[in-house]
Amino acid sequence: MGYILNIETATKNCSVAVAKDGITILCKEIAEQGYSHAERLHVFINEIVNEAKISLSDLDAIAVSQGPGSYTGLRIGVSAAKGLCYALEIPLIAIDTLQSLANKVVANDGFVIPMIDARRMEVYSAIFNANKEKIREVQAEVLTEESFDTITGKVYFVGDSNEKAKAILSKSNFIFLDDLVFPSANEMGLLSFQKFENKDFVDVAYFEPYYLKDFMFAK
Repeated sequence: MGYILNIETATKNCSVAVAKDGITILCKEIAEQGYSHAERLHVFINEIVNEAKISLSDLDAIAVSQGPGSYTGLRIGVSAAKGLCYALEIPLIAIDTLQSLANKVVANDGFVIPMIDARRMEVYSAIFNANKEKIREVQAEVLTEESFDTITGKVYFVGDSNEKAKAILSKSNFIFLDDLVFPSANEMGLLSFQKFENKDFVDVAYFEPYYLKDFMFAK
């Protein structure tokens, strides 16, 4: 097993990491209001390969965040990943954006709910147990005071929707991890390695990001 390049562009965070055998060895990222992914992504890829002292030909696969998230961000990331896979003749791996966001959380019990802002009071969310196993699929939903109120035990919220969620989600078992805002390529290393080992690849020609909703201009 060699190296996997992981690309995460589903939110304002433009993030690239190189992992070997499921362990991230280098990560470069920046989160900016203006979505500078088109300018930053290829620069980051070149820099991280050079700093890891490898070449693109050493890569065994490319992994990309599949969404949900920003239409523009996802399109940029997937286009770059596809181009590299074509040029290098290596497989493409798709990683659930909310899964990698959930994997930022260290919790021994309860549930993890990663949320990505979808404008106004709407979010993209999923529900994971403490082992990071998905127990409710991804949904686009409008937050209300009743959201997630049937869940007993600790509930850890992570993502860029925490500020607006805290305004209406006030149950005592709700815990907001405000320092964990964006999904990152750093958490994709183990996920992409597991998929590589299982030969869980997507078709480079036909793969499309999981937009979940129709096109919306990025904020």
